[in-house]
Amino acid sequence: MTQYATFRVAERLLGLNLLTVREILRPLDITPVPRAASHIRGLLNLRGQIVTILDLSVCLGLEPVALTDKSHIVILKTKHELDAAHRHGLDGSAGPTDLVGLLVDAIEDVAEADGSAFEPPPANLREQEGRLLSGVHRTDRGLLVLLDLQEIFNNN
Repeated sequence: MTQYATFRVAERLLGLNLLTVREILRPLDITPVPRAASHIRGLLNLRGQIVTILDLSVCLGLEPVALTDKSHIVILKTKHELDAAHRHGLDGSAGPTDLVGLLVDAIEDVAEADGSAFEPPPANLREQEGRLLSGVHRTDRGLLVLLDLQEIFNNN
């Protein structure tokens, strides 16, 4: 069984392998970057390290996330950290080289599922959204959709 960190973006229940998540925090002072791509929400100083914050909603082709008291940032492990965890079956090539955070609408629970329980994403998704998703699994909280980190970093 694999554990997945789950969160909401525009009412969608999305997830990532829990071992790819470094930490989860509330949005702090995000500094906008002039002339940055629309999916880059800005930069964050996290204990002296600069973190690029991606608006996951925009990455999926949706409207930007509106910051609320439920908003969070999912900080991802870097390629180096994932390579160190390779013995757990993680692929370091899926991670960013620098610190990256994903801005999400709300954090949900940790879900457990067997990797073989996931089905391919439906073919009727918009092209941009469909490329970034790797699988779908039915849970008691709705459909859990897995993000494909490699595609997020390749396409954004």
